[in-house]
Amino acid sequence: MMDEGSDPSVTIAQVVQRLKGTHLHSQLEKQAKECLHRPEIKLESLKDDVRRWLKASGWERKLQNAVYRELHILPPHGHPRAPPEHTKEPLAYMRKAQAGWEKRIMKSLNSMCTELGIPLSRKRPVPEQKELTKKWNEMGTDEPDLSKFRPVYAPKDFLEVLIGLRNPNNDRSEEVTVRSHWGLIQVSLNVCDVSQLRETYPELSFTYGQLGIDDHTHVPPVVSAQDSAAAQQYSRQGCPTGLRAQLWTLILNSYSDPEDLTHYEQLKARVIQHDLLVDNLIYKDVKLTASNDDYYFVFEDYLYQVLLCFSRDTSVLEHFNYDSATPPKSSIHSKSGSEQFSVVYPPNGVIPFHGFSMYVAPLCFLYNEPSKLYSVFKEMYIRYFFRLHSISSHPSGLVSLCLRFERLLQTHLPQLFYHLREIGAQPLRIAFKWIVRAFSGYLSTDQLLLLWDRILGYDSLEIVAVLAAAVFAFRAENLMEVTSLASAEAVLADLSTLKVMPLLQIFLFATAV
Repeated sequence: MMDEGSDPSVTIAQVVQRLKGTHLHSQLEKQAKECLHRPEIKLESLKDDVRRWLKASGWERKLQNAVYRELHILPPHGHPRAPPEHTKEPLAYMRKAQAGWEKRIMKSLNSMCTELGIPLSRKRPVPEQKELTKKWNEMGTDEPDLSKFRPVYAPKDFLEVLIGLRNPNNDRSEEVTVRSHWGLIQVSLNVCDVSQLRETYPELSFTYGQLGIDDHTHVPPVVSAQDSAAAQQYSRQGCPTGLRAQLWTLILNSYSDPEDLTHYEQLKARVIQHDLLVDNLIYKDVKLTASNDDYYFVFEDYLYQVLLCFSRDTSVLEHFNYDSATPPKSSIHSKSGSEQFSVVYPPNGVIPFHGFSMYVAPLCFLYNEPSKLYSVFKEMYIRYFFRLHSISSHPSGLVSLCLRFERLLQTHLPQLFYHLREIGAQPLRIAFKWIVRAFSGYLSTDQLLLLWDRILGYDSLEIVAVLAAAVFAFRAENLMEVTSLASAEAVLADLSTLKVMPLLQIFLFATAV
């Protein structure tokens, strides 16, 4: 959202510029012109009459929702003399670490390409295109040999990179407290304590009704009002199961317009025409994760459709304007073979890693139309999920989430944290996989969706780190008895019976500050 200290005129100009040329903009122009023929539109009060008509016909609300969406993804304003990379990430050592990580990922992908003798991209022969078109809705029945393919990286590999992060400007002799040395994350970022979290999340307190706890919680007519801001505020207390799909669509401003369906069909055509190396990584990931999950295995076909289309979607590249990451590039030869070109690969700039498909899987419970499922997932990714696999200092970034998790445990359960550290079971090594996936695949689906309600409601991933700490607090008594990392992991192996809202409420509002 817009920074409090930013210049509103600059923000307004940016939003207007972004909305110009969109389908909504052309629709508004068309509707405004057509309404001029209506009898209630008078020449002497033309401007006011057109505005009144646009408001009465619902177009003003659509414009408000579009503006609200743009404010959510608009990059923060930096100093006018600051270089462009500062908008993406203000800390130089974070940018350097991210660049190093990107090189490592691309090296791994290129090595796989060379070892297997498979090109990064190839045009499918016509018979193969016809065959894929025929089985588009049954891709899960295929059993390709994926034994030679390996995930480019897994979350545990990324954790080791985060553990190695250091601020070169920080004198280690000047660390604020000895607790800083307890955890794995050794950088200093401003993260909230419990008292600050209580101010941030007042709607989670015991004085508010919560869907997921209180079945009688009042449901206001937010869907009929078609107001993105009101829907977002409402989802802070949880969304009713029957209305969740509509509310999320409204919050994300992700409507199922004809152009969305056309865009999806264009992406599908690209998948059918060209085979990418990353397609095999997607197949492998789905087979290793969602296909083996009791909740999600039935959605295997949907996952292939959405993720294969996602890899071809160049509009996803837009999020790199406010992401610390840079889209990976690879060299290709011209048709004559005489020249080399550097192109973004894959076209969306996102190389899938182990567990990536679990960002899509829970959404399959809400949307059974592939194009609709796709548009909602894409919006969730460019708002939230991209932050879970890049290095940045953003409050919803993975580094901040990990640091927040460790600080919460160190502050409120110091004995537990020290005990686990002493037996070689650093809490973050256990919780990291939960945080990277925003708990997808670990909580039962109904509880996961209640958690994601709050992510959307507060427009922040911060609640994920809080829940991770709350899980440790809930199992603290058992964890104090363990003597090894393996036994600690066993205590926390099954989270499927946990209830999200009671855990969060008890941890945030029943913990002594």
